[in-house]
Amino acid sequence: MPAKKKAEEKKIFVLDTSVILYNHSAIFSFDNNDIALPISVLEELDNFKKGNDTKNFEAREFIRTLDKMSMNQPITEWIPLKARSKARFTVVMDETSKTDATRIFHNDKADHRILNAALRLSEQYPGRKVILVSKDINLRLKAKSLNLLAEDFETGKVKNLDELYTGKTLMDGVNHDLIDRIYQDGFCLPGDLGIQKPVPNHYYILRNNSLSVLAYYNPISGQIEKLEKRPLYRIMPRNAEQVFAMHAIMNPEVRLVTLQGVAGTGKTLLALAGALEQKKQFKQIYLARPIVPLSNKDIGFLPGDIKSKLNPYMEPLYDNLKFIKHQFGEREKEFSQIDELLEKEKLVITPLAYIRGRSLSDICFIVDEAQNLTPHEVKTIITRAGENTKIIFNGDIHQIDTPYLDAQSNGLSYLIDRIKHHPIYAHVKLEKGERSELANLANELL
Repeated sequence: MPAKKKAEEKKIFVLDTSVILYNHSAIFSFDNNDIALPISVLEELDNFKKGNDTKNFEAREFIRTLDKMSMNQPITEWIPLKARSKARFTVVMDETSKTDATRIFHNDKADHRILNAALRLSEQYPGRKVILVSKDINLRLKAKSLNLLAEDFETGKVKNLDELYTGKTLMDGVNHDLIDRIYQDGFCLPGDLGIQKPVPNHYYILRNNSLSVLAYYNPISGQIEKLEKRPLYRIMPRNAEQVFAMHAIMNPEVRLVTLQGVAGTGKTLLALAGALEQKKQFKQIYLARPIVPLSNKDIGFLPGDIKSKLNPYMEPLYDNLKFIKHQFGEREKEFSQIDELLEKEKLVITPLAYIRGRSLSDICFIVDEAQNLTPHEVKTIITRAGENTKIIFNGDIHQIDTPYLDAQSNGLSYLIDRIKHHPIYAHVKLEKGERSELANLANELL
């Protein structure tokens, strides 16, 4: 009897298509609870299985995973997720219920059939909690209007954005003599500043009234070391945060960098200038970004060949390259060198989907607009890194163009939150816009 009661306490999570497209391994994220997949979810995944976008990859991987787990068993029965696992899954074929969502919402579509599947499970298992899990806010609201429990897929979600790592600290009121000593010796010990557990590659603004010095904690030397302001490919940093970002990009001991900030703070420009400054140290420089089509339509509807279809999405990257190029006179070798790098494919500007599956060895890899990636996509990119590869993720976690992602669940936030404090990682939050006074006004007031 107690065993039966314990089994009935297990929850049933009904997964929506959006959860699978977000992370094909999501089915394994619910401990020992049971998972139900409405047949409409499999039908929707079938529509997503062809293509080169991440959602197509996720759909294909999930279908393969489901096929392996089901073996020769009918998927309409409760099947263990793993060997000796208490968690089980099933596919719900009958999407009818006493409370008919298709009738209530006057539309027979997949979302409403998924709601019906969850409602049917609630009727079948009155002693158990049935919870719809979806990245679609509107679907969750509809579920709640039908007295169904509904929640977001929380795995990989940053709990408190206000506490998201910034990579920098302003220390005011630092002893005047200590700042003088840092200028003279080039370093001090963390204990001199009262820092007990210094974070690797963390940046500091040490200030006493008008006197200040920029520094960072070097995990190799164990010292707080002074930073110098210097240009990269004639791009001069305009504020302390940009000095920090340039140092992180140029630091050979740091293999992974994240730059987070609003539009106009210089994230992409600094990353590209730093990569060009180090071009002799890498076989290639890749500058990539995820394609997020307008109104979430596939790029196939645009006229022209593939190059003309993609050019509008790549244009912001070319704009940064042109800006760097025009820091030099037409007769200077660096001016023509940038064009040569593009022609010889030493510098490659490409959609992110086009590098899937490639080994990233001996490459400086810049990922722009990383906030439009899922945590799983970010992990996939980093796990492709080979020897002598540096990866730089740029983005604004509050400017997301992808459905089902938000400031807490996107890949950039996830990466910053999970990998902070690692010796080969550095992060800088850029807050001061340097594009123009007009751009700053828009960021502050609009």
